[in-house]
Amino acid sequence: MAMVTVSTSKSYHHGDLRAALLEAGLQALNSAAAEDLSLRQIARDVGVSATAVYRHFPDKAALLSALAQTGIAQMAAWQSEAAAAATPDSAFAATGRAYVRWALAHPALFKLVFGECTSVSQTVFGENAAAQMLRTYAKDLAGDEAGAQRLMIQAWAVVHGLAMLMLDGQLPPDEDLIDRVIDARTLFRA
Repeated sequence: MAMVTVSTSKSYHHGDLRAALLEAGLQALNSAAAEDLSLRQIARDVGVSATAVYRHFPDKAALLSALAQTGIAQMAAWQSEAAAAATPDSAFAATGRAYVRWALAHPALFKLVFGECTSVSQTVFGENAAAQMLRTYAKDLAGDEAGAQRLMIQAWAVVHGLAMLMLDGQLPPDEDLIDRVIDARTLFRA
C-alpha cells in the first residue's frame, strides 16, 4: 500500500520569487511601518520558507533598500503619467502634484524611500527616472545649470515639505490645497 502525503502549506511556483517578495513587502507596507516588516512574515505571505527569502535578500536592510528603489520607480511612474496629461507649461508642476499625491497614497513607502535612501544620489537627485525628469524640467525652465540646481532644490523642498506636512497631520490632505500650492503660474519659475 502506497503512502500519500498531503501538504497544507502554500508553495511558490510563480517563477520570479524576488518580484513576489517585493510585492508582498509593498503590500505589508500598506498596513505596517517599515521597521515592523518581518522577513519571516513576508516569506509566509508568499508561501515559501524563510530561508528562500535570504537567496534574494540577505537581510532586512537589503529588502528595505529594494523596496525603496521600487517606491522611487513607482513615484516616477505617477509623475510621468501626470506630466503626459498636462500642458507643456504645466507639466513640471504636475509632476510635483503627483509626488504629493503618491506620498499620500503610499505613506509608509514614501517614508521608507526617504528614510532608506541615505545618500541624496539615491533619491530625486540620482539617476533614477524621477531624478531625470526633475533635472530635465528644471533645465528647461532655468536655462542654465546653476539655475537648474536651485530650481531642483526649491521644487523638491516644496513638494516634499507639503507631503510631509499632510502626512504628519499639520495640513489636511486636500486635493484643492495641493493644486493651489503647486501651481505652474506661481511656482517653479526660474
